[in-house]
Amino acid sequence: MSEEQETKAAAETPKTETEQDGATKAEEAADKTPEEPPKEMRAVVLTGFGGLKTVKIQKKPEPATLAEGDVLIRVKSCGVNFLDVMARLGLLDSLPKSPFIMGFECAGVVEKVHDNVENFKVGDRVMALPEYGAWAELVAVPQQYVFTIPAELSFSEATAFMTSFVIAHILLFDLGGLAPGKSVLIDSAGGGVGQAVAQLCKTVKDVVVFGVASKVKHEAIKSSVDHVLERGTDYLSEVRKVSPEGVDLFLDCVYGEDCNKGYSALKPLGRYVLYGSSGIVTGETKSLFSAARSWWQVDKIIPIKLFDENKTLSGLNLRRLLHQQNGTAYIKSTYEKVLALWKDKKITPVIDSTFALEDVAEAMQTIHDRKNVGRIVLDLSLEPKPKPATPAKGKAKNNDKDEKKKEEDENKENKDSPDAEKKENAS
Repeated sequence: MSEEQETKAAAETPKTETEQDGATKAEEAADKTPEEPPKEMRAVVLTGFGGLKTVKIQKKPEPATLAEGDVLIRVKSCGVNFLDVMARLGLLDSLPKSPFIMGFECAGVVEKVHDNVENFKVGDRVMALPEYGAWAELVAVPQQYVFTIPAELSFSEATAFMTSFVIAHILLFDLGGLAPGKSVLIDSAGGGVGQAVAQLCKTVKDVVVFGVASKVKHEAIKSSVDHVLERGTDYLSEVRKVSPEGVDLFLDCVYGEDCNKGYSALKPLGRYVLYGSSGIVTGETKSLFSAARSWWQVDKIIPIKLFDENKTLSGLNLRRLLHQQNGTAYIKSTYEKVLALWKDKKITPVIDSTFALEDVAEAMQTIHDRKNVGRIVLDLSLEPKPKPATPAKGKAKNNDKDEKKKEEDENKENKDSPDAEKKENAS
């Protein structure tokens, strides 16, 4: 058989099943394009409940798909609240198991919407109050927790504005019954809500405002309140000097011992409203003793006592109202009211300080130490602060050796000096 015939015969010989499978797989591999790795984003992740070491900046996959009714937001700024400190310590209910992305409020631009979303479109400037997950470059939020912000309000201002003024408005007008000639006692007057309360009080005629704050904040808040009171002192006697009957409204976000003081300061038909419990946080980690102490410090008030004294007790938990008690429409309505006041230049957000996302631990420490006057904001466009240089371990050891050698050389020089010889001969 010729060479040409052999080649033709080999080509016509049927391939085995193994050879056919190999050829098919090779063709599939050639046609198949390599999958792109998922895109990642920066996020603040709580790796476990506890101290600041549990808060980490990590790379997380960007939200790949949107659930029905979701709005995807490119985050520009985030708000830091005392609520975030309590979440880190595991003191809030309805939190997911760690690790999870932290944060309850953010502002940014709509990047994508689910098909059934009607009230928002790509490019809208918005504020959002997710149940958690706000401290990231991207967050998907159900549309009922998203609010439009005007072009004149910066993202940082929007973050500092919304929750503070919505809470303050509800406290004063819906729960507190604020009217001309009334008096208000604010605990933590230097905080974000405290400063919002002080501003809203000025929109009502002849309202007298007492503000409790640590002494270092007095200079900063003296223009926003009528009477500044020092925390840790018997400030009730100061209140009585100005208003012998007491005050019409006490707003408490501390709980514990201050609860009793505030209730005692109420005049007949006065109202006490609790909107926080920061007093149970003392150290960097959760303390059952602090929580128990706060509970025991509060006098137990029964309804018949309220009846006899003509006083009212109430409370406000915005997160629970929004996410567990179907308060979305009510919150949106209140937001429109405070937004109208802002447009009329009657109120303005107060920002204490702004941090890069990577500096979130410092931001949380600032609010934990109660050092802020106004709101603390994370700006995702900021570069992190440079970390202080620390000498390498090897370099530090070498430095120690050099110091030791230098000391030995000096001792040797002193020993060999003429003065040393004279002393030795004299002895």
